[in-house]
Amino acid sequence: MDNFVQMDGLIVLDKPARITSAGAVNRVKRLLDRGTKIGHAGTLDPFATGVLLLLIGKATKSSERLMNQPKRYEAAIKLGASTATDDPESPEIPWLHATQPSFEEIKSAAARFTGIISQRPPPFSALKISGRPAYKLARSGQPVDLQPRDVRIDGLEIISWQWPLLKLRIDCGRGTYVRAIARDLGEMLKTGGYLTELCRTRIGDFDIANAVTLERLDQDGVLPHLRAISP
Repeated sequence: MDNFVQMDGLIVLDKPARITSAGAVNRVKRLLDRGTKIGHAGTLDPFATGVLLLLIGKATKSSERLMNQPKRYEAAIKLGASTATDDPESPEIPWLHATQPSFEEIKSAAARFTGIISQRPPPFSALKISGRPAYKLARSGQPVDLQPRDVRIDGLEIISWQWPLLKLRIDCGRGTYVRAIARDLGEMLKTGGYLTELCRTRIGDFDIANAVTLERLDQDGVLPHLRAISP
């Protein structure tokens, strides 16, 4: 760019599937002046879609505060099977003797996932063990022992249920793995379960209804979609 324009602020991106959060940052970085800082607040898995907060310039200092904001997700869970990664990124393993639970059984089990709960992070996660990401150890066949930790689930609502697909709306705090909810709910129902789709629809006051796509940023540039935020 010929004329340097200082940019400070936030972009509410609607991240598409099949791209990492870092990949989305790099796509937008190409639209900025060289040397402009850019990062994100809260990673989304490659298969997941929805709100990814991109922080530009001085707004990168707000990363921790924004990651602590409550989040809302819409999740699709397939019962009757599981995967090693608890999501569609690895082959499905059918639970041959799983029987279809009733709506009341699902409702009762789901109610146990609200409040402060103890959650065991998935082995295929970015959490580090002795300095190495857990997913790298898991991919190499090494044992991964991640200790359970407390997370906050503010609300869990059943959107729809038709065997084998269950759709949930989940309000939660930082550090919650929705993949682990799918896994643990399936184990509780004795059917197995894994996440097939995940969309983050809100972080704090930033809603997907007001998010912008990568294609729109390519067309318009960053400046028309940049929001000022307090540090």
